[in-house]
Amino acid sequence: MGRLDDETAFQSNIPVPLDITVAVVYSLFGICSLFGNSTLLYVSYKKKHLLKPAEFFIINLAVSDLGLTLSLYPLAITSSFYHRWLYGNTVCSIYAFCGMLFGICSLSTLTLFSMVCFVKVCYPLYGKSSNCIHGRLLVACAWLYALLFACCPLGHWGEYGPEPYGTACCIDWRLSNRLPTARSYTVALFFFCYILPCGLILASYAGILATVHASHKTMEHHGSRHMHMSRIQIVIIKLSMAVCIGFFVAWSPYALVSMWASFGNIEDIPPVAFAIPAMFAKSSTIYNPIVYLAIRPNFRKVIFRDLAALKRRTGKCCCHPRVKTAKKNEIRRACHPMPTSRTGATPGVAPRPAEGAVAVPRRA
Repeated sequence: MGRLDDETAFQSNIPVPLDITVAVVYSLFGICSLFGNSTLLYVSYKKKHLLKPAEFFIINLAVSDLGLTLSLYPLAITSSFYHRWLYGNTVCSIYAFCGMLFGICSLSTLTLFSMVCFVKVCYPLYGKSSNCIHGRLLVACAWLYALLFACCPLGHWGEYGPEPYGTACCIDWRLSNRLPTARSYTVALFFFCYILPCGLILASYAGILATVHASHKTMEHHGSRHMHMSRIQIVIIKLSMAVCIGFFVAWSPYALVSMWASFGNIEDIPPVAFAIPAMFAKSSTIYNPIVYLAIRPNFRKVIFRDLAALKRRTGKCCCHPRVKTAKKNEIRRACHPMPTSRTGATPGVAPRPAEGAVAVPRRA
């Protein structure tokens, strides 16, 4: 099918220092993504009764980013350290499938998120009728859309294979460069999973900005409750725009290189030109939690509150039992002095004379 021999295809084609740099960068991305997205899901669980329907998209984005982190980073990191792909053809196909599934799901989720924001701002009567069920249905649509395109190479419309730089897997770009059928899949992927979502996102935010600009003076004269709802909408719009910009920055270089590989002379493209855009693409997993936790103060409050409670519990558990017992004994002795003789006298304190008795002074 035009593939290179496995030993050649799975051997790294970039310098060893660059491979080590890629592995270190992926390790940092993986730690940040794992911590950030797990924190976002934890806070969402704690606030599950207060979540807005639009926030289901952010939660789904965290799930897909976490899936990308757990399925891709460990294999890419170890292969980069060893300067070759370590796991064979089958795992290579699974790796590429997971990357395609979670990547397309993330972009589809952002597209639906921007369209929901557009409907809520520009058509508020329809926006008010949306609820959590609608949000869950749209999230399911995002997964089905991603699953459709991720399964196509498994049915031999396109193929999964090693990246040109050797230590990761994705679409077999060499096959896309040689066979019209494989190239047609790359073109469909570029249009339906990059150009179309980007166009819908840009159109949605253009409509939002136009509506907000036209109604700005009208909103200033509304009551406090209406203004409060407007502030919530503004926060969600800012959040969605920031995450979309980060996603575009991450995936645009890889999308452009993929088209270059399909229609240009792939032998003229240096392997580094694939490795660096792939590194940018994987960085998309850390944008969502950073932006969300930075813009939403309520989520930060939940994190700080739970961290403070954890610190208090940890401090109590770390106290030594003997120290606790000693402190209790000191308090008990201070409140209830123990007698040292039958008269009940306390050391260092003279006994009080009985009632009606005359105190006899001591001789010097």
